[in-house]
Amino acid sequence: MRILLLTHSYAPEHSPPQRRWTQFIRSFRAAGWDIDVVAPVAHAPHGRRTLPRSVAGRPFLCSLGEYGERIRRVPFLWHRNTRLGRLGNHLFSAACTVPAALMAKRPDVVVVTVPSLPILGAGYVVSRILKRPLVVDMRDAWPDIARDARLVQGSAKGVVERIIMAIQDRAELVVTVTHGFARTLRDRGLKNVATVSNGVDLHTLDKLPPRPMESDRLEVLYLGNHGESQRLDVPIRAAALVGKQMRLTMVGNGVQRADLMHLAQELKAPVEFHQPVHGPEVMGFYDRTDSCIVSLRDDWKSFETTIPSKTYEVLSLGRHITGIVLGEARKILEDAESGHVVTSSPEELAEMWKSLQADRSLLQVNGAGRAWVENNADVEALAQSYIDLLAEIAGGPHR
Repeated sequence: MRILLLTHSYAPEHSPPQRRWTQFIRSFRAAGWDIDVVAPVAHAPHGRRTLPRSVAGRPFLCSLGEYGERIRRVPFLWHRNTRLGRLGNHLFSAACTVPAALMAKRPDVVVVTVPSLPILGAGYVVSRILKRPLVVDMRDAWPDIARDARLVQGSAKGVVERIIMAIQDRAELVVTVTHGFARTLRDRGLKNVATVSNGVDLHTLDKLPPRPMESDRLEVLYLGNHGESQRLDVPIRAAALVGKQMRLTMVGNGVQRADLMHLAQELKAPVEFHQPVHGPEVMGFYDRTDSCIVSLRDDWKSFETTIPSKTYEVLSLGRHITGIVLGEARKILEDAESGHVVTSSPEELAEMWKSLQADRSLLQVNGAGRAWVENNADVEALAQSYIDLLAEIAGGPHR
């Protein structure tokens, strides 16, 4: 088997598609498969290359990845960390992806991983030129999110939605990361849908020791994207209401980061901001934390079928979770008995944090979260499910 993967982010970058596909490719290679990856030259979210060319890659040249996969890089545009800047960059890289993909050996299956919408179009074009089956890896609920976020206005809105749904319909397989979004697609008439959720490698994540029963303040951590989807003004406003009884640590980057820093300063909220970290530094933040935030805004219906990718990692570590989520993500946290779920209300969130600090026994989760991950989100089992799906698609015509 030879798989051609088209993605807008890959190692050595640290991102949700990189984490998902690095894990899967390890298993694909262990199964003896050949993997070609087409991805932009590694760069930071703010649109700058921060790594040496020997590490980030050079446009249209191949290098070997960690597991022996062949990575062909395409150029990217230097851009501002704004919605428009990222869109322009994705459009440019997606256009370059088509000729780069045609330089690789002809695959058995073309896989394109979304939410970068331009790369979705590139994947469709490549699969049709090569006359190979297309698998669309839908990591977000498109086009529903585009509608909720009003990414496209006016008459173009309907056109973009129709294009997305047309490609989904023409793909041999659409893979979702949640069962809820799979049901949404089936309700629209799609039959070619399967679910392979995100997951974690439990062998690389040890359960953290419990937090002390006595402490002068509650330590709360948010680690991830600082974007529109998370509505992070809510925890900042809640932290301002709690005051010196807590510290909120926010680690990451995103289009809303500057506004959030300004809001925290204006409210005199007990908030620390840190740039993205990786590896041992991440575990340092988790180790000092009492509760980790998992958040998605509650006024976008599409998030009823969306699960933040960090959810599984925090469950594996055994930390208490502050959940500000809906639908499927809320059910996971409740089933795993690993924290408290509240509405997107600063007042309600502040009261919950005050109660946690007043009675720190509420922070002691019982390990059910790690057990839930072992039963539902172990990456090795998920990778085997993907292997079975791709092997079936490569075996002949399917719908």
